[in-house]
Amino acid sequence: MTSPLPPNALMPITPRPDLVFVRGEGAWLFDAEGRSYLDWVQGWAVNALGHSPRALVAALTEQAAQLINPSPSFYNQPALALAGWLTQHSRFDQVFFTSSGAEANEGAIKLARKWGQLHKHGAHEIITFQDSFHGRTLATMAATGKAGWDTLFAPAVPGFVKARYNDANSVRALIGPQTAAVILEPIQGEAGVIPATPAFLQTLRTLCDEHGLLLIADEVQTGCGRTGVLFAHELHGMQPDIMTLGKDIGGGVPLAALLARADVCCFAPGDQGGTYCGNPLMCAAGLAVMRTLGEPAFLAQVRQTSELFRQSLQTISARFGLGEVRGEGLLLALALERNIGAQLVQGAREHGLLLNSPRPALLRFMPALNTTPEEIALGMERLGDVLAECLA
Repeated sequence: MTSPLPPNALMPITPRPDLVFVRGEGAWLFDAEGRSYLDWVQGWAVNALGHSPRALVAALTEQAAQLINPSPSFYNQPALALAGWLTQHSRFDQVFFTSSGAEANEGAIKLARKWGQLHKHGAHEIITFQDSFHGRTLATMAATGKAGWDTLFAPAVPGFVKARYNDANSVRALIGPQTAAVILEPIQGEAGVIPATPAFLQTLRTLCDEHGLLLIADEVQTGCGRTGVLFAHELHGMQPDIMTLGKDIGGGVPLAALLARADVCCFAPGDQGGTYCGNPLMCAAGLAVMRTLGEPAFLAQVRQTSELFRQSLQTISARFGLGEVRGEGLLLALALERNIGAQLVQGAREHGLLLNSPRPALLRFMPALNTTPEEIALGMERLGDVLAECLA
């Protein structure tokens, strides 16, 4: 049992357990009472290399002693280096850095609408998808397909229409003279780790080409090695016009990015900005992370680890009569076939295992990309113990 927290001044924006984490190392978190927890949430797919990895700590330490923030009105070396790395390892030409994935998606929406003004007679509408998740700003909440989010802080930002995921005909039916772009997650994370089919992605690309629309890949959760390749759209050979990155790109620090082809980059000076965009401290961290996970051997290891994790989950599922295992790389989900997700999360925490349940009948797994077979075996043992208790 955890000891109760004293009164605190944090806004209660999420139900937090009564424990305080004070240290992290690799796959592990440690609380103020000295207890250890195997972390299969990792900040919601944020800590690509685990907690406080040496490469990240060294990059932050070195950069903090040199230059932290000269303002986005000037060039700095880490921002130039990270932008160069991203364009060299993708088919995009220009990068705009932000602090969060929502901010990157907001930038993508603005870029698509500016492009529509210039090239599509003022077209501004963007097709999104039911059950999608694109962020918590007013515009990205309107774009999100999560039920009720477009009215939570009414009036909603207009200009978004929702198609059905993996249903190309529903997209085709929504295309009109005001349509400027389509935005989708290659795998819908918050919806329960639902992958887009290869045929659907290819058809979306064809539809956008036929109608002169921009295709935006929201890879905030799926990008940066999470699916075993640098970017999830590469799995099926679909090339978007715009891509957003976040979470893993910073390895735990607030960093995200908006990437686009040169012919799409139509922002004029003053159209876009941000106090911390291209901050050298964050970009130095991002460069250290991307150079590490961009190594072919590292990504090959992610794919190998993914197979072990998937097979272990399938064994757990068969043992307890649960549902399918789905996802790519180290973004995986286990269907529970009953609404016990919240109960399992709480029970696992008491066993020293941190889990995530984005839907009542589902567990989502987002371990560090460099997690080990031994850590996987230990976590599966603890998960099995919790399931046995819950289903007894």
